[in-house]
Amino acid sequence: MGSRIVEVDGFTWNIDDRGDGPAVVMCHGFPGLGYSYRHQLAALVAAGYRAVAPDMPGYGRTGRPREVEEYTNVAVADRLVRLLDVLGIDSAVVVGHDFGAPVAWTTALRHPDRVAGLVLLAVPYSPDRMPVRPSEIFRGLADKHFLHLHYFQEPGVAEAELDPHPREFLQRLFFALSGGYRYLDVWSHPSDGRGYLDVLPTAPDLPWDWLADDELAHYAAEFARTGFRGGLSWYRAYDANWEASRPYEGAKVQVPTLFVAGDRDPVIAMSGPSALERMRDFVPDLRGAHLLEGAGHFVQMERRDEVNELLLSFVSGIRIPTRTAEQHFHRRSST
Repeated sequence: MGSRIVEVDGFTWNIDDRGDGPAVVMCHGFPGLGYSYRHQLAALVAAGYRAVAPDMPGYGRTGRPREVEEYTNVAVADRLVRLLDVLGIDSAVVVGHDFGAPVAWTTALRHPDRVAGLVLLAVPYSPDRMPVRPSEIFRGLADKHFLHLHYFQEPGVAEAELDPHPREFLQRLFFALSGGYRYLDVWSHPSDGRGYLDVLPTAPDLPWDWLADDELAHYAAEFARTGFRGGLSWYRAYDANWEASRPYEGAKVQVPTLFVAGDRDPVIAMSGPSALERMRDFVPDLRGAHLLEGAGHFVQMERRDEVNELLLSFVSGIRIPTRTAEQHFHRRSST
């Protein structure tokens, strides 16, 4: 099928939908696209699976709601399930990277019958909520350090800096978050009066061993067309997420789960040494927690072969129901 537009209850999704068989649905984060799973799409289809990678809300050719509440994990999880209905997918392994990881686990918590298995990339499952509104914590940290989480909060500020320079920003951020750089060095810069481009390192010329020039050009062209507002809305939804996640504080994820990250991913450093043990306590069917040596944040690209091997091994052990055309028609007619 390939890339196509799907309308669901008046909302536009752009999805890459390939192959037949049990479904694997992959959710990206910032600054990504469904294209961020290009290596996994090919591997899954070759192994006999149906692989679906949407541009998430706010990105690419998918709709970009203006209200930040539309970017909470709860709102996106519910919207994702409605997309599965239209695609005729009763149950899938759901993969999430970066912001896509909490969307994936929220889908498993809210709609456990629709998630046969869960794969979390870069972000370990956490059952905890911050003690106060996230924006308050970000504001306090930003008094002394440049913190993108705070810098992205005010609508229009980051857009004015980044929208005119999509390729430069993406190249520098991809490098800074990769295993080739220590991202937390960015925090050593004072925050006052600085933008993101003022603190990100200069990136080496392409190609890199995990990113080609034409691949970066694809990202740059999409963000040049859309701007960054949609992607930044996920950051501006932190407080709304904090409220919406209240019912799930302390919840256990009951579906089979795989966790994979780079051991140089700054998310792992920021999560703290106890994060993986905390995840093990709240994910009873955790079937692997892998830190890939030398990899950074974009593990599905930086270590495509290792991630593909782990992903395929995991999904091969999951029973993923599929639906006949007649069953699909009946379900759509009854919803």
